[in-house]
Amino acid sequence: MQTYVALLYSIILGGGRRVVMSDLKAMAESLGLKNVRTLVATGNLVFEARTTKISVLEQRLESAFEETFGRRVDIIVRGAEAWLKLAAGNPFPDESADAGDQVAVRVMRKSAPADAVEALQAYAAKDEKVLLVDGDIWVVFSRERPSSRLLAASNHKRMGVGTSRNWNTVRGLAEMVGSRQ
Repeated sequence: MQTYVALLYSIILGGGRRVVMSDLKAMAESLGLKNVRTLVATGNLVFEARTTKISVLEQRLESAFEETFGRRVDIIVRGAEAWLKLAAGNPFPDESADAGDQVAVRVMRKSAPADAVEALQAYAAKDEKVLLVDGDIWVVFSRERPSSRLLAASNHKRMGVGTSRNWNTVRGLAEMVGSRQ
């Protein structure tokens, strides 16, 4: 058995409805996934399954999600080792320590384009930073501005399929995964 992390791109179903984490957990368990846990109510799963291709798990979860909730949602899966590597590779440790909710990573299904950082720099405020680490896009958002243009600029159309999580969530998932290793 291998431990995996699954990140849903969205848990909004439309019409003001959101996915309830207990329902998401039940959906994952119906697929035969073991020791399924959620972290915060934003579509984060940790589970155990037989070692298999990541793409197979993503497809199974996406199909089950659409069947269960009536909406297609991209789901990004990483193995435990890959998740721990992602967390350990945080290029902004000082900023993360000061404000974990201001540092985020866009976890990509396939590596972000090589020119992704350069393209995003055009949207960054003076106090914002963007780095590409192992194909994922790390961002420090402005502490001075209530909203950032970077979030909208790092969408599927420009960067490819991925989903963002702030450092607090990344760290929380790493702790969950690390306790199972």
